[in-house]
Amino acid sequence: MKTNTLRDFVHLLETRDQLVRVTVPVAAELEITEIVERVSKGPAERNKALLFEHVTGYAMPVLINMFGSAQRMAWALHMDDLDDLTRNLAKLIDWRWPQNAGAAVGRGVGLLNALRAAGIKPHKVRRAPVQEIVETKNPSLDGIPILTCWPNDGGPFVTLPQVVTRDPLKGVRNVGMYRLQKVDSRTLLVHWQRHKGGAEHERVAQSLGKRVPVAVVLGGDPACIWAASAPLPPDLDEYLLAGWLRGRPVELVDCVTQPLAIPAEADIVVEGYVDPDDRRPEGPFGDHTGYYTPVEPFPALHVTAITRRRDPIYPATVVGIPPMEDYWMGKATERLFLPLLRLFLPEIVDWAMPAPGLFHNLVFVSIKKRFPGHARKVIHGLWGLALLSLAKAVVIVDEWVDVQNPTIAAWQALGNVDWSRDVVIGDGPTDHLDHASYHHSFGGKIGIDATAKWPEEGYTRGWPELVRMTPAVKAQVDALWGKLGL
Repeated sequence: MKTNTLRDFVHLLETRDQLVRVTVPVAAELEITEIVERVSKGPAERNKALLFEHVTGYAMPVLINMFGSAQRMAWALHMDDLDDLTRNLAKLIDWRWPQNAGAAVGRGVGLLNALRAAGIKPHKVRRAPVQEIVETKNPSLDGIPILTCWPNDGGPFVTLPQVVTRDPLKGVRNVGMYRLQKVDSRTLLVHWQRHKGGAEHERVAQSLGKRVPVAVVLGGDPACIWAASAPLPPDLDEYLLAGWLRGRPVELVDCVTQPLAIPAEADIVVEGYVDPDDRRPEGPFGDHTGYYTPVEPFPALHVTAITRRRDPIYPATVVGIPPMEDYWMGKATERLFLPLLRLFLPEIVDWAMPAPGLFHNLVFVSIKKRFPGHARKVIHGLWGLALLSLAKAVVIVDEWVDVQNPTIAAWQALGNVDWSRDVVIGDGPTDHLDHASYHHSFGGKIGIDATAKWPEEGYTRGWPELVRMTPAVKAQVDALWGKLGL
């Protein structure tokens, strides 16, 4: 079943018994969060998407936890399984790759060209469901059920947006997922962190003495929603990626008050502009770190129009102590980017960002080790790649280790290391939200070589043999298994 809209996806989830319609009145302030917290961390059979049909004080329903499992996340990206992301992108690269692409930089350009050549470039339409209702005279955010997630939050926050901007010089579109704090009916604060594309657009605009046109897109195809969270290279359009995931181009329509184009099938669009000189205290916010992000100055977005469908669905998510819905969004990123990591580091077999690591705090990587110091080469290579430069702990294991199994990966990381010899410690950039670093966005990092050590690496004792059963005995027990009553 192909889904173009959020309503299509709701229908798909309902037909597959992955959605619960909540018909009793529930408050947007705190109550929805507490319900989602229990669902996310409860038994697997209770972990479903939730459609709150009667949010107190609002006519608009709220959809939440739609990405909250591996299966729902895969369906949202028009896949049957998240590993299809890895397989399909690998095929695209193999099919479209320029044979003479040598340098890594050339490969990045090759990927962009490969996506473009796949025939899924976004295209314009004149009419759009998201502009069935247009408010330009007195646009107000008050009709949108924006959630107040945690008790000490600075106010209601939009948590699952597609924030569209363009580079003031190049004109290249960026779509980012940045939380937005509601100040009043016409003002939002945009939390785009210093490493993000939107923040770079703001810096360029400020140097030119210009404002930043902004469109906050809510809803539409879930693939477009997720694409806003993907850490893509600056010149790679997120809606181009979404088109590849959908297997067809994303249809865009021009905004009514800003020089931007937005997905025609979206549910709600908030148009406005950011004045780089208008920065206000934003936060606190209960974040995916499990702690409140403190108050910091971020730019104000001044609303100039709100357009929407006649029957919109408001999409939201709640972050907090893991695991929650955002873990599965990160898992999709992990699966998609594996073929791209292999372009730069072909020795990589697999990688994983386990839920307790909160994305940047812990990365497990398995490699085909070929020479002394190979693990260290990969550690430093990863620290030089895009947002992996923010990774605080990188653990390298041998190719046979299943990094998707946190217990197995931790067993190797803890048992295969001489802590006086097998670690790399240094300083470097860290995530904007990392509260443990002694300096903002800069702090200590560790790389761990948990591979079997070679004599050339100074290990002269002889590495022990792994305890394993023989294939013959495994086959014998396979034949007996059905008779054992186990």
